Amino acid sequence: MEWINAIQNALDFIEEHITENITANDVAEHVFMSSFYFQKGFSMLCGYTVMEYIRNRRLALAGGKLASTDSKIIDVAMEYGYDSPDSFTKAFTRFHGVSPSMVRKGDVMIKTFAPLKLELSLKGGYLMNYKIEKKESFTVMGMSKVFEHETCKQDMPKFWDEFYANGYGRYVCGMFGVNIDSNMNGSTFEYLIADPYNPSAEIPEGFVTKTIPEFTWAIFSCDGPAPKSLQDVNQKIFSEWLPALKEYEFAAGYCIELYDDVSKYPDGIMDENYHSEIWIPVKKV
Repeated sequence: MEWINAIQNALDFIEEHITENITANDVAEHVFMSSFYFQKGFSMLCGYTVMEYIRNRRLALAGGKLASTDSKIIDVAMEYGYDSPDSFTKAFTRFHGVSPSMVRKGDVMIKTFAPLKLELSLKGGYLMNYKIEKKESFTVMGMSKVFEHETCKQDMPKFWDEFYANGYGRYVCGMFGVNIDSNMNGSTFEYLIADPYNPSAEIPEGFVTKTIPEFTWAIFSCDGPAPKSLQDVNQKIFSEWLPALKEYEFAAGYCIELYDDVSKYPDGIMDENYHSEIWIPVKKV
């Protein structure tokens, strides 16, 4: 319940400060959560990244103001966070399908985007296989890249495609997808396509090693075609498992996905029995 309340408090905070220069970190700090997990959870529960949601609300309100008042377009642009008429016009037109000047002339349709309100609904009764397991620190080797929380959904699959297209799979198969935000309060995080590190092997050019600290992990089983099985479990972690969780809380800014060897399955990652896992570090409350 505390998790749901935190997200609703975040939505209320955004609405109260919609014309101010707020960031995802500001919202996370207001609800006393790490930015890393707050942004992941917000996206899972709300269907939008934090900044995408804020932009949509601002553009919807800007459209309503242009349609119902005599305010100058530049004044409305400045009020809702745009420094220039050009940037405002581009964003406004992408969102509404018409330009601000067309709205000012009248007789055009604009879009609404109402504020979200989370409601607790009766769920559960699902089978969600997980275990709590303490693991010693271990080292991985892989290729690292920094991603923005705002655009990671689009950019990370491209990273995987480029990784294999460039032939790096001959060095690292991709057993792990490792998310790291050590400070848990940034707009970016590090992501590695990685395998367990073999100290006797050379580290290829462009690859790095990273030691994952000792943690107690909540390990969730994801069985079925990937990535859908992982996406489904991730959704349930933030929408159902966390709100009901009483004994544990997040311990650090790590999240690991483990992918089984595709050669074991007739249909590879699309096999109905394909196994993967999500690891989240936790600690006793």
